[in-house]
Amino acid sequence: MSGRTVILTHEHADFDAIASLLGASLLFTEAQPVLPHKIKRNVAGFLSLYLNQFPFVEPRHLPRGRVERAVLVDTRSYNAVKGMDESTDFLVVDHHSAAHPLPPGWAVWQESLGPHTTGANATLFVERLMHQNRRLSSLTSTLLALGIYEDTGSLLYASTTHRDIRCAAWLVEQGARLEVVRRYLHYPPTLAQQELTAQLTESAEHLTIAGRNIVFAVAEAHKYEDELSGPAQVLMDLFDPDALFLIVDMGPHIQVVARSSTDAVDVGMVAERLGGGGHRRAAAALLQGTTLAEVRRRIVDLIQEDASPPATVSQIMSRGRPHTLDEEMPVGEAMDLMKRYGHEGFPVLRKGGIGRGQLAGIMTRRDADRALNHRLGTLPVQKIMRQGSHAIGADAPVGELHRLMVESGWGQIPVVDEAGALTGIVTRTDLLKLWGEEGEAQAQIPDVSRELEQALTESQHRLLGMVGGTAAEMGYAVYIVGGFVRDLILDRANTGRKSSSIDMDLVVEGDAILLAEQIQANCGGRLVTHGRFGTAKWILDESDYPLSWGDLQSPGQEGGQEGLPAHFDFVTARTEFYTEPTVLPTVEQGSIKLDLHRRDFTINTLAIALTPDRWGDLLDFYGGLTDLRTGQVRVLHSLSFVDDPTRILRAVRYEQRFGFSIETRTEEHLLDAVPLLERVTAARFRQELDRIFQEARPEEAILRLDELGVLKQIHSDLRAGAAFARNCAALRTRLTAMHQFSDQMEACESGLYSDEGREKVEAAATARVARMASSESGLEAPIERLYWGVLIYDLLPSELEIDRSPSDVELALSERFRLRGETRQLTRQLQQLKMSLPLLAGKKTVPSTVVHILDQAQPAARVLLSILEVDPILRERLLCYAQTWRHVSPSMDGKDLEKLGLKPGPLYGEILRRLRAALLDGDVQAGAAEWEFAKGIVSEKLEKSFE
Repeated sequence: MSGRTVILTHEHADFDAIASLLGASLLFTEAQPVLPHKIKRNVAGFLSLYLNQFPFVEPRHLPRGRVERAVLVDTRSYNAVKGMDESTDFLVVDHHSAAHPLPPGWAVWQESLGPHTTGANATLFVERLMHQNRRLSSLTSTLLALGIYEDTGSLLYASTTHRDIRCAAWLVEQGARLEVVRRYLHYPPTLAQQELTAQLTESAEHLTIAGRNIVFAVAEAHKYEDELSGPAQVLMDLFDPDALFLIVDMGPHIQVVARSSTDAVDVGMVAERLGGGGHRRAAAALLQGTTLAEVRRRIVDLIQEDASPPATVSQIMSRGRPHTLDEEMPVGEAMDLMKRYGHEGFPVLRKGGIGRGQLAGIMTRRDADRALNHRLGTLPVQKIMRQGSHAIGADAPVGELHRLMVESGWGQIPVVDEAGALTGIVTRTDLLKLWGEEGEAQAQIPDVSRELEQALTESQHRLLGMVGGTAAEMGYAVYIVGGFVRDLILDRANTGRKSSSIDMDLVVEGDAILLAEQIQANCGGRLVTHGRFGTAKWILDESDYPLSWGDLQSPGQEGGQEGLPAHFDFVTARTEFYTEPTVLPTVEQGSIKLDLHRRDFTINTLAIALTPDRWGDLLDFYGGLTDLRTGQVRVLHSLSFVDDPTRILRAVRYEQRFGFSIETRTEEHLLDAVPLLERVTAARFRQELDRIFQEARPEEAILRLDELGVLKQIHSDLRAGAAFARNCAALRTRLTAMHQFSDQMEACESGLYSDEGREKVEAAATARVARMASSESGLEAPIERLYWGVLIYDLLPSELEIDRSPSDVELALSERFRLRGETRQLTRQLQQLKMSLPLLAGKKTVPSTVVHILDQAQPAARVLLSILEVDPILRERLLCYAQTWRHVSPSMDGKDLEKLGLKPGPLYGEILRRLRAALLDGDVQAGAAEWEFAKGIVSEKLEKSFE
């Protein structure tokens, strides 16, 4: 006889725990939901009225018999009930993150509707009930709703998810009574709770630990019997701290109840160290044999060890001296600057001022708009600006910044150093982004120092540290930007082995050329600078290493050269603005934030700080991290494609490379900008398509461009379909086989195989290549050139298309795409081959004619023809040419012809060509017959000469 199944939850159960008992019983219909021994007072009040409406069983009323299975809900711990033993199986349904692994053999409920990331545990069960389209009674819906509303703070806690809200709405549709929910979530405190709350409020002590506001409240209540969660919630609402710790001496023991409003203070960890438990935001512990003062001291020490410091202004500000306005500047000029840089406001300085003491106020775009609407554009800025000298230091916590913004009403706060000099600016948008999409959990700047260490060799890592240290000594900041950062987050840079050569782009808040010159002076290498653009390329040659890298070597490390990057590109942080669509932008020096804002997509706006004080900090001003995690390609602003339509091609390239999707609104902007591609220069088109052709599977991006209508905008007849995709795949297969053949032949020639082994390898390789449509030696064309041939082959005219001049078509294609010289040559040869198809595939065409045509084409053109044309006769002849015909040549040479009495001259070439044709066509057999054939031609020529 099989045993029973019980459903258990934690002691001091709240509504979420009891609602989870009910939800589990609706899904596991044979299981018995067992009430814990202790439940919270408001839950007890609810059950005192409605207990007989639910299937709950008290532990003492459980029937006898073995418990075969226990389902744990909203918890991973339990109090055993009768019938449980070591053979009992456990299934856990808990929405909290696990601090420790489960015991061996325990199972976790693998729900199919989403990962366990919900604000309430009851949500997990309600989702399954929704999926089953179950009908619930009003009272059942009400209890499930109580669980969701209580654990999500009436859907207002930061941990609340869309899943909780959706389930709450469905329960209301099912008849959940919100007036009952409100009554039991705002349960009146007892007199004892009121008295203890007053005592705790009176003793409340505010401490700043690791930059966090922590409230401690202690009390003695030896006769207190109620739970402490009620007083804890009252003090949380009253003081709004980052964390609250109630420490109450209850006689036999000391009770600690902890609450947190931020993941930066993990009260669950603190309670666990004290011998208790709980979660990041709510926890408790019981202690004996100690004092209130000792418990408080231990908690302070634990918080100092593990609490994350709050974000500071330095982590979100734009560095560098910000754009400022002179107080005497006309409002119209100030408005022009705001439009150019896209800023909503500028600090205003007194005439000649540069520091805090000279800060006169702030000028906002809204104020300027109002003045211009009243035709007051000639007024000086000082007449309409907001007066004041509000500024903040870079080390100030963001909480102080928020307070200053509220008090001043300024949306942009200048950042100053200790001497009062302007060092940057921080805006309301910066603060909103910090507290925005990623939520409270992202208030800390992400640290990718560990990922850097894993992706780089030791020498590279130490080298970057030296670059960051040098920049800091010069008063600069330096950041890694670009694809390296994006791929590091995507874990594409770290493939399980250290990269021996990584080229990096470094953006410098300061003078990039001066920084590069200082590094070169310290470490050697070569430097190529461009003063006009503020850039420098630091190139590391092997000859530079021995004398310059000693200080970078680890103790005992020999050489110190392994894994050094090929070069670094140093770029001065800059901003840009477009005077009109599609033209190149105007560039000016700026901050890292402005530099990142000029980039194409959010996933390319991430930067890693390298200065020692911020080493490994990941800067994410524009939501790039979120878009990487959700797999979206998103532009930074609505006119991005208008500014530069070639971003359309880059958007598709990234989408297909990473398996992402173009964000919905971004795709709308993309489609709106497609007509602007007509105004893009041919060279820029070709560059972007070259980059697409260098991808692993470029046909995917080309097909997507065709789907979006981009190809026909580039060229009216340009299309890509299933045949194009098959041809691209066939080209890669061909190249792979040829490379394998070449590698094995090289291995044979190098003596890596024995004679017998070499014969086997050569035979196998030759047979494999023979199975291909053709084989060519010396095919060294870049892959993008070959893909170009595949793409435009259908645009080339055939012999039957007499309405199009072949030369005109080839010239038009080359001009439209500004093809490189080698690609134009390939295009011309493909065109000639295409026009020769009637001969190449003609049934009566002799081999010599085929050879004459194919000899004039480069290997790349012949390989592409064998892929792009499917005629079996053509393919057979291409195979014959590759394997046999092209190797056919007369055994005679010029010296032999001279022996026949023929003087050296052009006639030699004609005779040898005719002799080769005869050999190919079978008119002459190799050997003695060649001499007779040659003699006949010589005699013929001599007779004509005599006549």
